[in-house]
Amino acid sequence: MTDTSLLDAALSPIAGTRATARIEGDRASIILDVTGLDAREREAIERDVKAAAEGVAGIATVRIALTSQRTRRTLIAVASGKGGVGKSTVSANLAIGLQRLGRRVGLVDADIYGPSQPKLMGVEGSRPTAKDKLLEPVATPYGVPLLSMGQLVGADQAIAWRGPMAAGALGQLVDADWAAQDTLVVDLPPGTGDVQLTMIQKHKPTGAVIVSTPQDLALIDARRAIELFVKAGVPIIGLIENMAGYACPHCGEVSDPFGRGGAEAAAAELGIDFLGRIPLDIAIRSASDAGTPPAARNGPEALAFTGIAQRVFHWIEQGG
Repeated sequence: MTDTSLLDAALSPIAGTRATARIEGDRASIILDVTGLDAREREAIERDVKAAAEGVAGIATVRIALTSQRTRRTLIAVASGKGGVGKSTVSANLAIGLQRLGRRVGLVDADIYGPSQPKLMGVEGSRPTAKDKLLEPVATPYGVPLLSMGQLVGADQAIAWRGPMAAGALGQLVDADWAAQDTLVVDLPPGTGDVQLTMIQKHKPTGAVIVSTPQDLALIDARRAIELFVKAGVPIIGLIENMAGYACPHCGEVSDPFGRGGAEAAAAELGIDFLGRIPLDIAIRSASDAGTPPAARNGPEALAFTGIAQRVFHWIEQGG
């Protein structure tokens, strides 16, 4: 009969404390903890553990049971009261910025009716796979895995779903196999409808970031979004003013086609943090259209996003 210590010695260099082994006759039973590992890592460690156990003298059969503890994730909802304020661009760059600061970030494109993250993240045409009834996020060039409804339907296909169907789709995206990711940035659709309510009720966000442009009409709708989260007990991390100021590429003069300072003033009035101002910059637009978010680089157009990511990172690290 094989001594269990021989099996433990064979498994230790591969699995460390993840493996617990027991031997009955010539059969080895191994419990392998795969908490925090993605699908590829799980398959690799299971394969290596099995091979190591089979190499121990006296063992003819190896059985492996995988176990995993549920990962507690920080869920950051990025919302706006209305469309067209650049919320998706902010979400993509915030996710990359947080990843560059050391968080393990996943990006959920919950804008069911207008998913744009596959293009923004440079993975148009990608399709997620599923394992054990869970979607597996698609890797992106920026170290931030992504799941989007835009990966599940054709690029030109209209998504005409009623609220419950859209809410169900959100659940599949959020409850996917996010493995080691400790933070999810969720790009919500604009407004205060079923998808937002489902997010709050079933996937209680750790905090919400609100995006607005400076003009009064956008700020009215941003206030509605803030009120929704506040009533539900979701902390507001802060307000971002997007499309604030345009610098003429020829003369350098700065103009404010949408006004300036409205979001900052609204944040002060509401008693919430102002996270920063993002300029109306053709370099941001061009980079976004090309699938190369500014936050992934070190150019001047990345500065605003980097500052916002640092403030959100600090909020997370301080426990909200």
